[in-house]
Amino acid sequence: MGRVTEPADDALHPAPSAADPLDEDRVLTVPNLISVVRLLCVPLFLWLLFAQEDRLAAAVLLAVLGATDWVDGYIARRFHQVSTVGKVLDPTADRIMLLVGVVSIAVDGSVPWWLGVLTLVREGAVSLAALGMAALGARRIDVTWWGKTGTFLLMFSYPLFLSSHADWALADPARVAAWVCGIPGVAISYYSAAGYVPAARAALRTGRDGRHRHLDV
Repeated sequence: MGRVTEPADDALHPAPSAADPLDEDRVLTVPNLISVVRLLCVPLFLWLLFAQEDRLAAAVLLAVLGATDWVDGYIARRFHQVSTVGKVLDPTADRIMLLVGVVSIAVDGSVPWWLGVLTLVREGAVSLAALGMAALGARRIDVTWWGKTGTFLLMFSYPLFLSSHADWALADPARVAAWVCGIPGVAISYYSAAGYVPAARAALRTGRDGRHRHLDV
């Protein structure tokens, strides 16, 4: 009898081709376009807040931009448009919008200073750590669910604080909702930052191992 052979692993799991929807090297994807549009709307937010002095319109725009963070993530997963560029662009857009929003709303005086400081310290520490890890050759760390959740809550709490200082009927409920989102948002963001420590160690070790293997070839 002829020997029965097992199918090659490549036959069971073929490598993605250039046209494969799972190819992560693509740049032109819907989620990436959404992230770029979000970044382009940041100057519009600043114009509404400081040039037009329209707190309510600025708050609505910032809230919409925060909500689209979950939209582009859903599209990327649902329609297989996850990309390497998107994994960098999406959290970068999140961080820029959050930093601009925090500083702008703090300058406007619509958010307690201590909440703004806690948010900025956390974001600054994470950003500096990411740059340091990249300089040391660590592999990139994907954003965790906790990190996205903390950012999401903060991205809604700051527009709510801003709208609570606008002249409209729902200013008081907006202030309550701002605290409901803001306190858990800060707590979760610091919790997620602590969770990145072991992940950063593993990423640094993996990056160094990969570099050593490359040098040994």
